[in-house]
Amino acid sequence: MVAFLPRLRRFTYALTGDFASADDLVQDACVRALAHRDQWQPGTKFESWMFRIAQNLWIDKKRSAKSRGVHQDIDDMVEPMGEDGRVVTDQRLTLVAVAKAMQTLSEDQRVLLTLVCVDGASYKEAAETLNLPIGTVMSRLARARQALHGLLMPEAVDAGLVKENRRG
Repeated sequence: MVAFLPRLRRFTYALTGDFASADDLVQDACVRALAHRDQWQPGTKFESWMFRIAQNLWIDKKRSAKSRGVHQDIDDMVEPMGEDGRVVTDQRLTLVAVAKAMQTLSEDQRVLLTLVCVDGASYKEAAETLNLPIGTVMSRLARARQALHGLLMPEAVDAGLVKENRRG
């Protein structure tokens, strides 16, 4: 479980969009997994089981937040200071742009992009983790990539190179 924590943290960050909430979700998922370790079936993927636990906890938390409202700490909104240097600054600006663009995507798209593009999961692994048909994973991922590209490169949308993502 300890070796898997960085992957789980990336996954939970994709769900929450906030490092503190992601860390809390990782902790909750680990507590839940340890408390119910007898429910894990040997021969199945431990990672998929943990991803599912974290996603279910997140869904439960979102449902309960609807009745209480969302709390966001103002201190979490301040971006950390970067190191000096043009390259570092450019990289951070790009990362911020990607992070902001990712947050405008649907939760399904964010989770898929994180699992496949950031964490390196195969389409099959992502399909198993999210309990979706592989064709659905492929089409959602294609739309997510297209939408992210359109958000990061609006001139490509204007030139007709990328279709605009219309969520609704």
